[in-house]
Amino acid sequence: MRELIVEADGGSRGNPGPAGYGAVVIDAATGETLAEAAEYLGVATNNVAEYSGLVAGLRAARDLDPAATVRVRMDSKLVVEQMSGRWQIKHPAMRPLAAEARSILPPDRVTYEWIPRAENKHADRLANEAMDAGRRGEQWSPSQSTADLDAGGAARSAAPVKGRGELRDQPQPTRTRTAPVATPDTNDIRAARNVASEAPTAGAAPPDLGTPTTLVLLRHGETPLTPQKRFSGSGGSDPALSDTGRDQADRVATALAARGTVQDVISSPLARCRETAAIVAARLGLDVRIEDGLRETDFGAWEGLTFAEVRERYPDEMSAWLSSPDAEPTGGGESFEAVAHRVGAARDELLAAHTGRTVLLVSHVTPIKTLVRLALGAPPEALFRMELSAASLSVVAYYGDGNASVRLLNDTSALR
Repeated sequence: MRELIVEADGGSRGNPGPAGYGAVVIDAATGETLAEAAEYLGVATNNVAEYSGLVAGLRAARDLDPAATVRVRMDSKLVVEQMSGRWQIKHPAMRPLAAEARSILPPDRVTYEWIPRAENKHADRLANEAMDAGRRGEQWSPSQSTADLDAGGAARSAAPVKGRGELRDQPQPTRTRTAPVATPDTNDIRAARNVASEAPTAGAAPPDLGTPTTLVLLRHGETPLTPQKRFSGSGGSDPALSDTGRDQADRVATALAARGTVQDVISSPLARCRETAAIVAARLGLDVRIEDGLRETDFGAWEGLTFAEVRERYPDEMSAWLSSPDAEPTGGGESFEAVAHRVGAARDELLAAHTGRTVLLVSHVTPIKTLVRLALGAPPEALFRMELSAASLSVVAYYGDGNASVRLLNDTSALR
């Protein structure tokens, strides 16, 4: 059975902003580029653009060979994990696009692989060409494609090594380049995206910049377990705030009200966070929304124990947990790697839903440290090198080009 590779990408200059996608279909046996597709989408988010590129790439592969198996390669961790079934798709704008992608070819003939951005240059260039065309008030056409100039050998990296040198020395067959075609399917996708059709005006903001989405990360106030330094996660007794914790939440609420920048409040479902969030939101005149992805780690059989007690009772399991992000606490708890997947998925959905806004997330030690670690691109062991006090504030800003900036960590000035 023939194997095709689909490499797809999408981008948004502003997130949301002027957006476009690119996709390329490659023969897995030879590394030959068989088809290209790109389209300017109007105003959309990065995630919508990436999913749209996936849909276009799968359609192009199906049109070339409906019986082929397809290996999708993308630098979007969100799309790869969601389409592989490992992450849930909670955002309503993503669901119809994911459903459309799944309907194009039988699921058992499509696999997904994450690749670094540097290995996705071909599709990235096509997406940028589409956005450039949109800025001129045009749509991308195949004659505009110079994507293979940037792709270099990356697109052929999945081809067998044998014979690769001979392939480079031989004249390449004429490749098929496909411009987007308006069909009932693409119209349905446009409706699901709810994107604007107007081209951006001249003098628009620089690419991939604009107002960041700012996540203000508040660890909940103290509970009776906090001063005792006991493991208190998702699987324990779910304690409420102590009197000290309620006083801390009130002080933070006063400080945040004075700043006047928070526009939305989102909380972990656990009681200590919901109570902290309610105190702050009441002062800010906002409602609280619950996000399950912000809950604390499930510490399994370690819930309610101190670190020393766990070390005494479960020495081998504790050592493994401290040395490997894949190790789980005794009794079916969550590994740091599992928490990172969960928190990363929640972060991506929150950024898509609150673009350009300042959002207060009321959460716990591990999720907040994980958000900071991911923003820094730091290894898992960085979790053990951060201090995070009760009722402390940390801040991470996320930009439309995918970059993040850690602006504050463990600020407790509101409590003094």
